[in-house]
Amino acid sequence: MKSAERRQIPAVSRILDALGQCDLPRPFIVELVRRKLSEIRANNQAPKLELIVADVRRSLDELRASRLQPVVNGTGIVIHTNFGRALLASEAACALNEIGPGYSNLEYDLATGERGRRGAYVEAAIALLCQAEAATVVNNCAAALVLIVRYFTTRNIEDRTEVVISRGELVQIGGGFRISEILQASGATLREVGATNKTTLEDYARACRPETALILKVHRSNFSMSGFVESPSSNEISALAKKKRTSFVEDLGSGAVIPTESLGIAEHEPTPAEVLKAGADLVCFSGDKLFGGPQAGIIAGKKRFVTALKREPLFRALRCDKLCLAALQATVDLHLNQKSGGIPTLAVLQFSEEALRARAVAISSRLQGLPLEIVIGRGSAKAGGGTLPKANVPSVTLEIVPANSSAGEFAASLRASNPPVIGYIADGRFKLDLRTIFPKQDDLVIQAIRGACTR
Repeated sequence: MKSAERRQIPAVSRILDALGQCDLPRPFIVELVRRKLSEIRANNQAPKLELIVADVRRSLDELRASRLQPVVNGTGIVIHTNFGRALLASEAACALNEIGPGYSNLEYDLATGERGRRGAYVEAAIALLCQAEAATVVNNCAAALVLIVRYFTTRNIEDRTEVVISRGELVQIGGGFRISEILQASGATLREVGATNKTTLEDYARACRPETALILKVHRSNFSMSGFVESPSSNEISALAKKKRTSFVEDLGSGAVIPTESLGIAEHEPTPAEVLKAGADLVCFSGDKLFGGPQAGIIAGKKRFVTALKREPLFRALRCDKLCLAALQATVDLHLNQKSGGIPTLAVLQFSEEALRARAVAISSRLQGLPLEIVIGRGSAKAGGGTLPKANVPSVTLEIVPANSSAGEFAASLRASNPPVIGYIADGRFKLDLRTIFPKQDDLVIQAIRGACTR
């Protein structure tokens, strides 16, 4: 670029003045402007100030949209991984607000005035809830599995490093991670048994040998199989593990601690108490799925194993902070007090169709006169989050056909509202499932739809 052309490129200060006030931190804005100017120079360009400012504004909008913020979930997926999974109870939110801003007795024993044990109350409460000898918590269920497998395969007991697992349970979880990769990262040697659809107790028995450190059963919480399928029960595997003098661990994943039938869902999800009663040495599950709490990996079972896990050096790297423990403590208390109706994730699954339809009629009537067609339809919500894969929960949808834009453009406009309203497109219509939209958010939905029509 010639020197005369280079002088035509505005200085950073001019662009900042033209942008005016912005709600993002100034260092972010300055860095973005400098990056844009570097791109212009590298491409031998000299655009007008107005074009540069417009380009910077677009980039700032994208940056602003990436900040963590509330959204209205109209997808019908209750435990939506992309939207933060479980909805925290108001008691959990209050606990965060109470513990977060100040000091707490995180590792201080108020009775003795000496150093205390982190998570002592939560661990005791979870053990009671799961009818276990002991329990502990790490930062997610994958971490719990890594900790467990690493402990059992590095105890130097007769060089036991093998983990026996059914081929039908080598599941893939969120983000493309696979159980097999997690286990191998823990230092374990996998010994796969059976077939994808059929694993017998004899398959497990033949696989057990002096090198076996652990029999691992992984609950198929994010998919289901039907047809020519067979898998031994936890009771049967537990009895075999005792006979072979090895340990048995079950990864339940979904974190249901109450009968899912009580939520009006026919599909039964095994609970930690059931699995431990069946003879498992340890069980692990998620705190932020059907348990309804913050992201956490909960481990419960025999005291000697839980105690040993907490002595592992890796445990410190995986432990929970005060905010996680505070929210988890409040959630466990709700379960122990049999107030699961106060846990929003479970409450959403129990919204009645009649109540949803009444809300749909009210919302539709308030949107009359706008350039769009609205139909009240029937939906099928999902628990989501890798739980209850066969369960379809009847729901009610608002189905919208805008007159002046495509369904995709209308969806994009709603995502740009404050807060963003997110639905899905099916059969050429934009749809909002009311099961995952709280009644207090109805006014926000109406406001967003009106705004989308004007835009």
